[in-house]
Parts: sequence; structure tokens; C-alpha cells
Amino acid sequence: MTSNVTAVSYGLNVTPTGLEQLRSVLTTGGARVLPENSLGDERYQVSVAELELPDATAAGLAGLRRVVAEASISGFDTALVPNGLRSAGRKLLIMDVDSTLIQQEVIELLAAYAGKREEVAAVTEAAMRGELDFTQSLHARVQVLAGLPADVVHSVRREVKLSEGAAELVAAFKAAGHVVAVVSGGFNQILEPIAGELGLDYWQANELEIVDGALTGKVLGAVVDRAAKEKYLREWAAAEGIAMEHTVAVGDGANDLDMLGAAGIGIAFNAKPAVRAVADAAINMPYLDAVRHVAGV
Repeated sequence: MTSNVTAVSYGLNVTPTGLEQLRSVLTTGGARVLPENSLGDERYQVSVAELELPDATAAGLAGLRRVVAEASISGFDTALVPNGLRSAGRKLLIMDVDSTLIQQEVIELLAAYAGKREEVAAVTEAAMRGELDFTQSLHARVQVLAGLPADVVHSVRREVKLSEGAAELVAAFKAAGHVVAVVSGGFNQILEPIAGELGLDYWQANELEIVDGALTGKVLGAVVDRAAKEKYLREWAAAEGIAMEHTVAVGDGANDLDMLGAAGIGIAFNAKPAVRAVADAAINMPYLDAVRHVAGV
């Protein structure tokens, strides 16, 4: 039997003891584990091991992922990745923006200019946990911005910081000939310059309505919600001729769930518990570029 899945372990404390515990868990779960290879990174450690699974179907892989997750090995996370994805000649990486590609929630930065940051942050948090309808919550949050001068958009742009490793992740995928996209429940006015600087292939967010130099408290057109995120993933993959099983999706909130579920592998990045519970893999450290190791880039 040839190797059909790769176990990629990454974290701030990938120890020999932890890897031995992982090997035991995988073996108990029915996998044959080949020797690990360590990859150097000055910020975190990465270990890669080829696996032979007797049942490499989606159901078999999901079952083994549950076994690994329930083992709760401390110090690092482990992604079980189909080798077909890791070896694919062209892949599509699609990411959420707020609290994933960037460190902040833009709606909260904007709301600060209206003196409503804490109020809006509480609503955002509840929406990301899946407790509120995203579209309704977005309209409610944007409404507090009514009357703000449009110039606040430029001020907020200067406050936005990419997540650690974000630029490196995009550059690595692009250099290897892959496609990189982002889709956001945030705003085009903030995302456009970021997309340009990073050289993203596709990007989509909501459009803040501006009339006579001021925000109206409304967004134009249909809201980019969880269903829309999956729709864009499928559209862009089809446009590029990339099979869905060769796509990688990354997000942190409940509105990313459909996208994460539809992709070849869905990765929860410092995510809410409800997202971590159902994602194929999780990254629980601040370095977004760990995605490249999961994807084999």
C-alpha cells in the first residue's frame, strides 16, 4: 500500500514525546506511520509524516481526524491531508480577511470613529460564534457608521495590519503557480489596496455606500455571507480549472463554515470553538504561513 495521507504537525512546542504520542494515536486509529521529517522554522516547528490508511475515503479520514483531535496532544496541532491535494500541480487558496488575513475586525475599527466600538465588537463576536444571523448583524453594525466622513476609511486602512506570515503565505503560493483569493464579510474600500499589494488573483467583499462624502450606514447590493463565500470558492475554482479537492480554505468565524466545508481542506485559524470543532484542521498560533506546510507548498 502506498502512502495516501500526510500528517503535518506544527506548533510552538513539537516535542519528540508529543510526536510519539501522536504516532501511537494514529496507529491505534489504523494508520501505518512512516518516519517523520522535520522542517526548520525559527518561529515554530513543523514535522511531516506519511501515512498509509486502510480507509482513505472521506469518511475514514474524518474518523481519524476526530481521533487525533480528541487525543488533545499539547504543544502542537496536526493536520491530516490527502496526498492528492499536497501534490496537486495547481491549487486554490481562499481566505477570510478579518481576523484571518488581517489581525483586526475592520467594522470595529470603523465603529471606533463613531464612539461605538465596544457595542459593535460584542455583536461581531456573537455573529462569529454563529449566534446571530450574519447579514442582519452586518446591517445593524454598519448602521452605526451613518454620518461618518468617508475619510475615516483611509484612516482605518492605515490601522490595518496583516496577520504574521500572511504576506509570506501568499508569496509562496503565487511563486509556486497557485491561485490565491480572499472573500470577506468586510468592505471593498479596505480590501482593495491590500489585494493590490499582495497581488491576489480574486477578492470580494461588501461595498460601503458613500453619498456626498459621508457613509450612509448601508452596504450596496447583496451581503457577502457564508453562502456567498462558498459560492465564490466554487466559481473561482471552476474559472481556474482547479478541482474542489485541490482547494484550501482558511477562516475563523461561523460565516466561513460553508467555505471550509466545501474546500479540499478547511483550516480554522485561531477560530471560534464552533469552527474548530468542524474544520478539517486548525492553526492555534499567530503564524498564518503554517497553511503552506499543510498544503505542501
